[in-house]
Amino acid sequence: MAENIRLEGLRVAILVTDDFEQVELTEPKKALEEAGASTSIIAPHPGQVQGMNHDEKADRFNVDQTLDQSNPDDYDAVLLPGGAINADALRMEPKAQEFVRKIEAANKPIAFICHAPWLLVSAGLVNGRTLTGYYTLQDDIRNAGGRWWDLPLVHDDNWISSRFPKDIPIFNQGMIELFSDYQEMEEYEEAA
Repeated sequence: MAENIRLEGLRVAILVTDDFEQVELTEPKKALEEAGASTSIIAPHPGQVQGMNHDEKADRFNVDQTLDQSNPDDYDAVLLPGGAINADALRMEPKAQEFVRKIEAANKPIAFICHAPWLLVSAGLVNGRTLTGYYTLQDDIRNAGGRWWDLPLVHDDNWISSRFPKDIPIFNQGMIELFSDYQEMEEYEEAA
């Protein structure tokens, strides 16, 4: 299972802005790093971003790169934590939209949870896709041409999605398996 999978050399971009749901960043980030991946927090602004525990301010996290400084070509995968305020602000960032569009165009894996699908909706990537997210997003997803399923984990090609913090254990497992599959495919293509 996922606990035996190694992601050595895999570079994961974590796109967030202030007021993200903290556990949706910290737990997947920890799982990725324990598997050997390197992670970078990328935000619209330098300095730090504010985490939240539901509606209470939590910890602050250092930003590794701004969206202006980052290049999607430097990353193998993307993690999108949720949190309503974070997701609503990030979806309005043209550089965040462009980042995920480039990752998608390169068919690299994207893992997202809770309110994070809003960025994919605003980037125009949801049409024809099957995904999940927080239940209040189902109309946005359907209106954007996607299919929303009320399941703890939905896998659609290079996407893995979950609904909320209770899903994090299965989300982490699915994310690591997906990222590993894509890493193996890249290594195979490079060797061919």
